[in-house]
Amino acid sequence: MATAGARQWSRSGDAVLAAGLVMVAVQLVWKFELVRRTYFRQDDFMFIARGLESPLSWDYLMRVDFGHLMPGAFAIHWAMGRLGVYNDALAHVLTISLQAAAGLALLRLLRLLFGARPAILVPLGFYLLTPMTIPGLSWWAVVAETLPFQIALPMALASHVHYTRTGRFRHAVAAAGWTVFGMVFFVKAPFILVLAFVLTLGWLGGLRLWRGWLLYLGVLVPYAVLFFRQLFTSVQLTNDTFRPMLPSAEVAAKSAWTLLTGSLLPTSLGGPWRWQPIGEDYALAATPPALVWVSLAVAGVAVGVSVIWRRRAWLAWLTLLGYFLLADVVPIMLGRVELLGPDLSGFELRYVSSTATVVALVIGLAFIPVEGEERPWRRPALRLRWAWVPVAAVFAAGSVWSVTAYADRPLGANVRSYVETARQALARLPAGSVVLDTYVPAKIAFPVFFYDYALQSRVLGPTAPREVTWARRLAGPLAQPLIFDEQGRLRPVAIDGVTIPSGASCTPVGRAEVRLRLPVPIPDGEHTVQITYLNGAPTTLDVRLGAARSTAVPAGSDLGTTYATISGGGSELAVRAAGPGSCVGEIKIGVPVPAENVAPVPPQPVR
Repeated sequence: MATAGARQWSRSGDAVLAAGLVMVAVQLVWKFELVRRTYFRQDDFMFIARGLESPLSWDYLMRVDFGHLMPGAFAIHWAMGRLGVYNDALAHVLTISLQAAAGLALLRLLRLLFGARPAILVPLGFYLLTPMTIPGLSWWAVVAETLPFQIALPMALASHVHYTRTGRFRHAVAAAGWTVFGMVFFVKAPFILVLAFVLTLGWLGGLRLWRGWLLYLGVLVPYAVLFFRQLFTSVQLTNDTFRPMLPSAEVAAKSAWTLLTGSLLPTSLGGPWRWQPIGEDYALAATPPALVWVSLAVAGVAVGVSVIWRRRAWLAWLTLLGYFLLADVVPIMLGRVELLGPDLSGFELRYVSSTATVVALVIGLAFIPVEGEERPWRRPALRLRWAWVPVAAVFAAGSVWSVTAYADRPLGANVRSYVETARQALARLPAGSVVLDTYVPAKIAFPVFFYDYALQSRVLGPTAPREVTWARRLAGPLAQPLIFDEQGRLRPVAIDGVTIPSGASCTPVGRAEVRLRLPVPIPDGEHTVQITYLNGAPTTLDVRLGAARSTAVPAGSDLGTTYATISGGGSELAVRAAGPGSCVGEIKIGVPVPAENVAPVPPQPVR
């Protein structure tokens, strides 16, 4: 009889394992349909450009970027820049591979912790389906940072479970090793060992085996010292070091409440059901107010039922709340809330995407007995045996709806089109051409956040097959400077503003200033001046707008065009020749823009 029971249990365990593997595989196919449509965005261009500019050094890897210590992610960006610059196919393969590993790691932990019972497929299914992780999967920088953590967390906890059950120190070493692996990528990784502590205290027989805890402490303390040293010494894009900015109590409370009720709870139940687009390739949660309250009510019922029936369910939920407050809320309080505001940061799912693994574990602890646990139930468990079926069905339907709604946008199509079009344009660039180095469109990278890393030379320059001459401002004689249009094509520069016509003939200019009346006054600011000239010999032109200081620019011999970038305003432009005399023709003052009446290169954007 015992042998027959063992065989039945073995067959049941094999079936559960097979079902779990099928679930992981199916979600990969499902999510790949989303991932394959994504492209690099925002931070990705800055990280890859910075990797191309830097050696694989300690200073490069250990720089804390606005609170994030992630040498592993920086190493990936460094390699990515050298494997095709913006190699989205490679990024997609890595994303799906990491997602597969994360799902398999969680399946391993659930089987080890709770046994190979069918009930473990519920928390596994939650992790595989929840929309909580979807925005993070569409952003390469978030993938490189959080998915390795979602692998490390269950692998480290599984090794720790082995350690508490067998006492073999090598399992503690493995748990510490996986935690270090997580630390290399994500700043929340130290909380893995905090979760191990709570798991041991509540479900694994209490604290003992002190050698393992000393090892864990030996991992946490050096990391904390290194992190805080780098945090306060790393120079940010603002050319300043990190300065914690604590929000007011009101802003902090509103942000935490919004992140909990507008992001974490709804996505734990299949939401947010509706999204707020941020550009074309990303979106924030936009949970309808009525469904926020429904989520709160359903979560309250789930917590209440589990606490009534399951011993120590209260500790599971308290663990989730503590992790949420310490790992998700506190980091954004140290500066992100002041920058983004409580509403924007509260609906940003990438701040809680990695918490999906913790939620899955907590669901298991709140409803499923740990293997070998004595007296797990307060009341008979059979009453709840099939209660999960309608809940899981509603959750699955909501998740599919939410993910489909998120994918109902261009995602990375237009950004990819811009970059690939620019790549072709730079490949066809004639030798000796000058390209005006302006900022890329905001859909590519926001200049207000990334400063010089949002310039065309930083974003598009690495895709050029040969060296390109970039000009931050137009100055001196240039035959036909070029500029990128909004679609990533190169066009000749045109000056959009006011024009001083040449009249029947050019205007002679000598050492005495010649003042030219403008058709309309120009307000104070920075302006580009385009001067057509006919010179007998090379000379220098001094150009002044209003009462501002003059700017000197060279002008060549014969017929040509020179440019000057000047500051000032007024109704007159003063010009004089500092060397041999000149004869100036048409003059344009304004802003450089792509010329619309000339065929672009390439003729059509890449689709």
